[in-house]
Amino acid sequence: MNKGTAYGVGVGPGDPELMTLKACRLIKENEIIALPGKAPQETVAYKIAAAAVPELAEKELVPIEMPMVRDRDLLKESHRRAADTIERYLDEGKNVVYLTLGDPTIYCTFNYIQHLLEADGYPVELVSGITSFCAAAAVLKTSLTEWDQALHVIPALHNTEGQLDFPGSYVLMKAASHMADVKEMLRRSGHVVQGVENCTMENERIYRSLEEIPDDAGYFSLLIAKKPE
Repeated sequence: MNKGTAYGVGVGPGDPELMTLKACRLIKENEIIALPGKAPQETVAYKIAAAAVPELAEKELVPIEMPMVRDRDLLKESHRRAADTIERYLDEGKNVVYLTLGDPTIYCTFNYIQHLLEADGYPVELVSGITSFCAAAAVLKTSLTEWDQALHVIPALHNTEGQLDFPGSYVLMKAASHMADVKEMLRRSGHVVQGVENCTMENERIYRSLEEIPDDAGYFSLLIAKKPE
């Protein structure tokens, strides 16, 4: 029996209308849908996709638990369990569509599972989705890059003591849990900062300056920083 294929599918930042046609087609054509969380129907990725593809409610939903911890050993264990769960379906010749927010190539937990699946000999494909930072820039009506500007995408959680010394624009992701420290770093840098919380979702909030951004901003918060012109 041929092995099934695992698809890492981005559902975009939040607005169901920003899902790609390919993402919708793969959900419709396959019966096994994996989602990152203990309760698939409660995940943000499910709610986004279900609004665009009502047929999702009729699929077999597979919970993939991903603990929000920084312990590398615990993370490796969870990734192995996730890969084992998906491989059971692949061994039956069934495809597995793993839904993830944004794009599966940007700080996505599926990447860790992908490496394990490929090492075990299973076919994997990635399906791009609109990234949170591209959607945020559109909401803010600002460009990320112009002419010869560079774009730097950094996980702010791991860089609160860093320096934003390179020329160009910065996207700061994963900032919420250390927002006060991230804001202080940005004050020192002299950048002009805007932010979006829950981009393109019903509870979206837009921040036009560093001062407007609350220290307790929600998990889905993203900042865009530029040097003043």
